[in-house]
Amino acid sequence: MPGEVQSSQIVIRSMTLADISAVAAIDRVCFPTPWPKEAFLYELTQRLDSLCRVAEWAGPNERILVGTIVVWLVGDIAHIATLAIEPGFRRKGIGQALLALTLIESMARGAHRALLEVRESNVSAQRLYRKFGFREAGRKPDYYQDTHEDAVVMTLLPLARESLAELAGYG
Repeated sequence: MPGEVQSSQIVIRSMTLADISAVAAIDRVCFPTPWPKEAFLYELTQRLDSLCRVAEWAGPNERILVGTIVVWLVGDIAHIATLAIEPGFRRKGIGQALLALTLIESMARGAHRALLEVRESNVSAQRLYRKFGFREAGRKPDYYQDTHEDAVVMTLLPLARESLAELAGYG
């Protein structure tokens, strides 16, 4: 992502090695089966097809990491691997901006569509994805080994820069 994108008090930027501990901490708070710290390190340093971004809340005297996303670019598909927002910062448009800006960057790198899996019970995440135009494309039974819950597979086709820019807050 070229530079930083600011929206009021939120800064969205590329993840750095210095962010890994905070990113893993957010994941632990947000998910029953979080990614290990090493997984984020691998995505950031080993996978050339990963987009790793973070969202920071910029207060008067500090910045706090409050959100993270990892997207895998596979051919013309942007596969949203994980998106997490610190619980106290949800419903403030941070996840929406983080997803929209990362999908715009995915388009610049050749993606024409997006794909993700989401827990069947995660209705709030599904609501966010539907706002983008994602549609249910199927299910993966017993996908989440911790709860044996199904994953809802959602797709977005085509990616449209104008609507993504609007969702990011600068359209």
